[in-house]
Amino acid sequence: MNTNINTENENTTIDIKKLSPMMAEYVKTKQQYKDCILFYRLGDFYEMFFEDALTVTKELEITLTGKDCGLEERAPMCGVPFHAAETYINRLIEKGYKVAICEQVEDPKKAKGLVKREVIRVVTPGTNMDIQALDESKNNYIMCIVYMADRYGLSVADVTTGEYLVTELDSQTKLMDELYKFMPSEIVCNEAFYMSGLDLDDLKNRLHMAIYSLEAWYFDDALCRETLQEHFKVASLEGIGLSDYECGMIASGALLKYLEETQKNSLSHMSRLTRYATGNYMVLDSATRRNLELVETLREKQKRGSLLWVLDKTKTAMGARTLRKYVEQPLIDKESIVKRLDAVAELKDNAICREEIREYLNPVYDLERLVGKITYQSANPRDLIAFQSSLSMLPSVKCILKDMESDLLKEIYEELDPLEELCDLVGRAIQEEPPLAMKEGGIIKDGYNEEVDRLRKAKSEGKNWLADLETKEREKTGIKNLRIRYNKVFGYYLEVTNSFKDLVPDYYTRKQTLANAERYIIPELKELEDTILGAEDKLYALEYEIYCDVRNQIAAQVERIQTTAKAIAKVDVFASLALVAERSNYVRPKINEQGVIDIK
Repeated sequence: MNTNINTENENTTIDIKKLSPMMAEYVKTKQQYKDCILFYRLGDFYEMFFEDALTVTKELEITLTGKDCGLEERAPMCGVPFHAAETYINRLIEKGYKVAICEQVEDPKKAKGLVKREVIRVVTPGTNMDIQALDESKNNYIMCIVYMADRYGLSVADVTTGEYLVTELDSQTKLMDELYKFMPSEIVCNEAFYMSGLDLDDLKNRLHMAIYSLEAWYFDDALCRETLQEHFKVASLEGIGLSDYECGMIASGALLKYLEETQKNSLSHMSRLTRYATGNYMVLDSATRRNLELVETLREKQKRGSLLWVLDKTKTAMGARTLRKYVEQPLIDKESIVKRLDAVAELKDNAICREEIREYLNPVYDLERLVGKITYQSANPRDLIAFQSSLSMLPSVKCILKDMESDLLKEIYEELDPLEELCDLVGRAIQEEPPLAMKEGGIIKDGYNEEVDRLRKAKSEGKNWLADLETKEREKTGIKNLRIRYNKVFGYYLEVTNSFKDLVPDYYTRKQTLANAERYIIPELKELEDTILGAEDKLYALEYEIYCDVRNQIAAQVERIQTTAKAIAKVDVFASLALVAERSNYVRPKINEQGVIDIK
């Protein structure tokens, strides 16, 4: 088998049979992920070879070396430490690259021959789950655009929060309005979209949107239908409101398939697909958005000085993102506007309740993104503690909302589920200050699991148990110099010098004879040996297993958590707007439906 590897910008055909076994495996994996930079795990490093090494050394300014690969010339190579990989991956993603992470999927100690490796995830600009690398006050959207027969199917998702939307558009102008509204970091599209006449270079260079066209099979009608039906567990698309949304159905199905292919995960937190009509919101073209300085200033492109900056006194990341959406997508339905104004008015007039709510929201972490990490199985123990401390605030917020009278605040009261059993679960199971590492113990609290307690005791009290057994056997047998000793070959044993050999009881089994002593084993010592020697490994494995079980129990409640997170976001927004209204002496606007502007 020959394969093309690009080195120094020229295509060289390499005979894969000449490569060393490891490099042959690398090249086979790279062939499946041609459009990605392949981070290939070797021990404590992710290594890159051939054209990937040349790209990464140039983009990240790290040292280029070489590796013997079975060919006459050494393969260009560079590497980064696996524990610091996120930083390097984020820098590549910011530059518009995709990164495929190829991990060891079996224990090197148990592997026969080459350690088995698989790509466990592809990170792209629109699918980055690293919360530290993202702006918590705005969504990181990925958008799929399908252009067919002068119509655009458009689907948008934020994999960090589980938001998933779909619509159809009949003009390029409307499409541009949606692009400016969502500002996706990544666009995936069909080939036809390249022919639609849109200025893609402008989207890439000025708006910094990465654009990738997907292969035609992603947009196959039957595949998209099947993907959506399987994900939402429905027999037909009527169940999710897409039966008459041909173009939108293909966009949302292709996006979901792309996310499944790159994330290699169930995506269970994308629990609902929301169909929206652009007519529900005021149409604001790009020039209007810029000149009104809704979310950033015209000259400095900064939030400071914009309308959002004036209004944003939110306490949570979820509230900040929701307020940004409200500012970027103004309502045009009078009833909906009045409901929002009523909620703001009630919180403005109830300053004590409002400030109490804001006080309780202060320590609440980003529940939407935390539950995204939990369903991705990438949440560490400290994430669960952040989750639990956030949940502990919810009953107090719900209690204050109980007496509110405006329709929207009543709705929020109903939507806000305190999730007390999940708060209790984490509180009982996870240590208050757990380590970051998930497989090195110290995660599970004493008293949560009997076996963990027993193994932990064995690990810490093993020496005391051995000393007690030694004393007991000395008293029982009368052998004054009996010793319990250990070596790697025999494990633990009882050593008796020849002068006391006559006192050895029947239940002692001889293990080894020395010049001046005999070594014995007894069932009780064997049992202790198994407990002590296996305790640490068993303890760490069991703690990790219990931790995963706790995480999975939380993940199973993803829809409840997301509903609560949205409720918290909304109350945070209305409390923020009420505070700003009070401080700035804003007057409640009157809505005029006459179509007349009379300025005096």
